[in-house]
This record gives sequence, structure tokens and C-alpha cells, in this order.
Amino acid sequence: MVFLTWLGIWPTITAVLSLLLPVLLPRFPLPVVTLLVTAMVVPLMGYVVMPLLLRVFGPWVHR
Repeated sequence: MVFLTWLGIWPTITAVLSLLLPVLLPRFPLPVVTLLVTAMVVPLMGYVVMPLLLRVFGPWVHR
């Protein structure tokens, strides 16, 4: 499960940061940017990425 979580977190955070960091970082301090990015990544992981990964890797996870 830890590997599967990392497999979902890494590309999700990378995508969100690559889209938003150039816009947010000049305007907000790093703690606020982190707050906004995690506020987007956590729901994406819970409702989109992890269900998709569990469908793909379900048999491997539930052995």
C-alpha cells in the first residue's frame, strides 16, 4: 500500500506543482503554496487517483 500511495502521490504532486507553482510562488509564501497544493492533492488522491490505482493493482494489493 505504501508503494501504491507513493505511485499516486508523486505524479499528482508533480503535475499540480508544475501547473501552479509559477503562478502561486511569486504571490504567496511557501507555507500558503503548500497549503493550497495539499488542499488539491488530497481530494484528488482520495477520489480519483487511489480508486484508479486500486482498480488496476487490486489483485496485487489484496493477495
